[in-house]
Amino acid sequence: MRVLRLVSGRLFSMIITLLVISLITYAVFVLLPSDPARLSCGRPCTPERLADARAFMGYDQPWAQQYVAFLGGIVTGRTFGTGAAAVHCAAPCFGYSFQLNESVTHLILERIPVTFSIAVGAAVLWLIIGVGTGVVSAVRRGTTIDRAAMTFSTIGVSAPSYLVGLLGILLFGFTLDMVPVNGYVPLTEDPVGWLWHLVLPWCVLALTSAAVYARLTRGQMLDVLGEDYIRTARAKGLRERRIVGRHALRNVLIPVVTVFGLDLGSLLGGAVITERVFSMPGLGALLLDAVGNVDLPLIIGVTLFSAFLIILANFVVDLVYGVLDPRVAP
Repeated sequence: MRVLRLVSGRLFSMIITLLVISLITYAVFVLLPSDPARLSCGRPCTPERLADARAFMGYDQPWAQQYVAFLGGIVTGRTFGTGAAAVHCAAPCFGYSFQLNESVTHLILERIPVTFSIAVGAAVLWLIIGVGTGVVSAVRRGTTIDRAAMTFSTIGVSAPSYLVGLLGILLFGFTLDMVPVNGYVPLTEDPVGWLWHLVLPWCVLALTSAAVYARLTRGQMLDVLGEDYIRTARAKGLRERRIVGRHALRNVLIPVVTVFGLDLGSLLGGAVITERVFSMPGLGALLLDAVGNVDLPLIIGVTLFSAFLIILANFVVDLVYGVLDPRVAP
């Protein structure tokens, strides 16, 4: 029952947070000077045709009514227009892109596999490299290994991801011709091609992110290794490997999990720079195209979906806390 209350409370908080974010996002984008109906009106765009376009798209109502209709579309679906020209958007409907003639939900679902492939693979890679480097650096404090690891982390933190990506393309793509430099192959069509096209994006993201995790892990590990219970474990004659791996690392991972959840949630919402550099059709590229085309329904849908992923990541982090540290469990 205690766990059930925790989960239900977190879910309620997630719903309230999403409602607040959706309200602010919708208000900001709908109240912008740009008019999506005018973009879809065609030429010549007479006042009558513009009024018809606004009525068809639902922009002839006050923005508060538009927002209520938007929320209703997420739950029950929505129909734009009437008669034979009506367009139905099935639930969950996050809007309809009249420029692309497709529901926002369908467009997001088309791009999810690309973004998820980039985000999850890179996250696993940078977590292993970053935490491992930080632990080794802390255990070998003051040695050549420690100095080399911190030099690596300083370079990684300072290097912009787009610059690392371009250098990776130049070196491994054009000069050495080792890996593909753009495009995406679905996993279901060609697993080897899928993996080979993602190697370079994974490494680029892992290099810049693992450096942050290495510095964070090293600092936390040095603090934990100075605690009384670690000295007690050493006095009992426990092996150093067991002390570090079983006793110290568990507490070190608590702040690491927090940062990891936020980073992964943000990346799942769209690796904008990486997708653009490597010409991969993910959520980040979809959002950039929507901004360039002033496609407000698509901008709102992708923004809310990204917010949902970040909130979901925070929810998972809260649950993982109880596993790593029973003191924070309900």
